Amino acid sequence: MDRLELQKLRDLPIEGVAERLGLQVKMHKALCPFHDDHHASLSFSVRRNTFRCFVCGASGGTIDLVMKCLNKGFREACEWLADEHNVILSDEYAKGQGARSREQEVTFDAGRYERFFERPWLSEPARKFLFEERKLDERVVRWCRLTSWQDKWGVNWLQIPYYDRQGKLVGIQNRNLRGKEQGARSKEGAAPRFRFPSGSQCGIYNLPVLNLLQPNEDLYITEGSSDCWAMLSSGYKAIAIPSATLLKPKDVEQLSTVNSQLSTHFHMYPDRDEPGERLFLQLQKVLPNLEHHQLPLGCKDYSEYFVKLKVEN
Repeated sequence: MDRLELQKLRDLPIEGVAERLGLQVKMHKALCPFHDDHHASLSFSVRRNTFRCFVCGASGGTIDLVMKCLNKGFREACEWLADEHNVILSDEYAKGQGARSREQEVTFDAGRYERFFERPWLSEPARKFLFEERKLDERVVRWCRLTSWQDKWGVNWLQIPYYDRQGKLVGIQNRNLRGKEQGARSKEGAAPRFRFPSGSQCGIYNLPVLNLLQPNEDLYITEGSSDCWAMLSSGYKAIAIPSATLLKPKDVEQLSTVNSQLSTHFHMYPDRDEPGERLFLQLQKVLPNLEHHQLPLGCKDYSEYFVKLKVEN
């Protein structure tokens, strides 16, 4: 990780990070997790993007908060933050490899990866994840051109391509199929939950579907590619926003253009958490006709809701 990548993590909204860690933030305060607190003595400064407890003295920024709350080392805390907020870090995790220079990270070499998606191949772990665990429609998996591979340390990855509206490959998200809960590791080092080739532009997911939209048709906005697959498998046209903290001006401009050209009816099932509701409110400023749909209790995102419906039926 270079200093620019670290700065991305330090610039994540401190209160959003706290909520991801399970803290309940109200009026810029929360119960301090570092001592037996009963009076919300942990205070957040939105301007400085820091936290401080006026009782036990704990203080710092986003990375410090994760290190203290989860008892992680610096690098592990950075990887957790990147995973939770879809921040793209260097595509290297084995010890001793060293960081790449900034010049090597700027350009995404689409030609190097395009052939992998011409004839997608799914390993058994990938098929189990997509069809048994996520209950996805095979037609959706083919449309999204999902493929898989195994690295030299034996870690299985799902490879998720990102295309622009013209169908040009602009980025790739590699998802660790063993999952962060299982602590996927190799003798060379820890494998993160996600990996991105250098220069990947993983903004709005599934942009080519916009070319299929008819005037006044419904379009669902989801959070992350997994929810998008579930929505597509439900029979709806859908795109995905990476997260509430990564809504870029370019993404907003594209959504505004679609809205003005096609008078699209936008819908959203926000995740049942503060960041999900925050993303809905951000989008509603740009898309006044965005309709809010409530997930049922016990389902934290649309992907879980979709699986629940498939099991019940």
